[in-house]
Amino acid sequence: MPTDVTTATPRSTRTSGAFTATAQRTKYIVLVAVLVALALLFTVLHMTYNNPVPFGGKGFWRIVNLRRDALIAIALVALCQAFATVAFHTATNNRIITPSIMGFESIYVAVQTSVIFFFGSVGLASFDGTPAFLLQSGLMVLFAVALFGWLLSGKFGNIQVMLLVGIVLGGGLRSLSTFMQRLLDPNEFDILTARTFGNIGNADTDNFGIVIPVVLVVCVLLYLRSRRLNVVALGNDTANNLGVNHRRELMILLLLISVLMAMTTSLVGPMTFLGFLVATIAYQLTDTYDHRLIFPVAALIGYVFLTGSYFIMRNFFDAEGAVTIIIELIGGSVFLLFILRKGRL
Repeated sequence: MPTDVTTATPRSTRTSGAFTATAQRTKYIVLVAVLVALALLFTVLHMTYNNPVPFGGKGFWRIVNLRRDALIAIALVALCQAFATVAFHTATNNRIITPSIMGFESIYVAVQTSVIFFFGSVGLASFDGTPAFLLQSGLMVLFAVALFGWLLSGKFGNIQVMLLVGIVLGGGLRSLSTFMQRLLDPNEFDILTARTFGNIGNADTDNFGIVIPVVLVVCVLLYLRSRRLNVVALGNDTANNLGVNHRRELMILLLLISVLMAMTTSLVGPMTFLGFLVATIAYQLTDTYDHRLIFPVAALIGYVFLTGSYFIMRNFFDAEGAVTIIIELIGGSVFLLFILRKGRL
C-alpha cells in the first residue's frame, strides 16, 4: 500500500513595521551612527580647536566651558526646528510650508521694532533678559493659540484657512515693522538689524534655565505621540475611522509646535529655512513614515549642520554670525529644488 508522506512546508509569516526589509533597517542604523559620529566630531572640534591654553590646564577647561554655551544653544535650536517642522508637516499634510508661516518671526520682528521705535536704542538695550524673553515667547504662543483655536474650533474650520489667515496676518505685521524701520535713525536701524537677524550669538545663557526644560518636555511629548502622528498623517477621514480624533490631535500638535517655535525664535532670532532643510533631508535619508525614526534623524541633521557651519565660519572666516546666511542660502536652494522636483520627492 502507498505510504502517505506529509511534506512540511515553512509557514509564511507576515510582518509590519517601519522597515520593509532588513537592508532598510541596517541603512537606518548606519545613518544614525554616522550622524552621531559627525555630531561628536564637530562638538570636540568646537570645544578644543585653536585653544591657546595647553590641554589639561585650568585655563583650557575654562575656555571649553565658555564655548559650551554656543553648543547648548545650537542643540536647542536643532531640537526645536526639527521636531516643530516635522510635526507641522504632518499636521498640515504639506511638506513645503514651515511653522514660520503662522507668523512667529513676524511677531518677533514687530516686537523688537516697536521697542526701538517708541523707546529708542536705550529702550531696546534694556529690553533684554528673562522678562523680555518671556514676553516675546508668550505673545507668539498666544497669537498661535488664538489663531488655530479660532479657526479650527468652528464647525467649518480647517487648517488651510488657518494657514491663509496666518500668512495675511504675518504679512501685515511685516509691513508694519518695515514702515516703522523706515522712520528710524540709521544708527538705530543698524542696532535693530543685529537683533532681528538670526544668530547663535544672540542666545542669552540666562534663559537656558527656562528654555532647556520646556524644549525637552515638549520634544518628549511629541516623540511619545509619534504613533498618533503616524495616524494623523493618513488624513482626517482615515484617522477618525481608526479612532483618533483628528481635530483634537491637530489642536494639541499646533500648541506644542507653537511653544517650540516661540522658544527658538525668542532665543536666537528667525531661522526660516532651517527646519525645512533638516526635515526634507531627514525624509529622504530615512525613507520611512514612522515619526519615531524621523524625529531623531532630523534633530541630528540640524545639530550637525549648525555645529559644522558654526565651526567653519568661526575658525576659518571669523564670521560665525554668517551661519544664518548659509542656512538661508542652502535652505532656499533645497526649497526650490523640492518645488521643481515635487512629483518625484
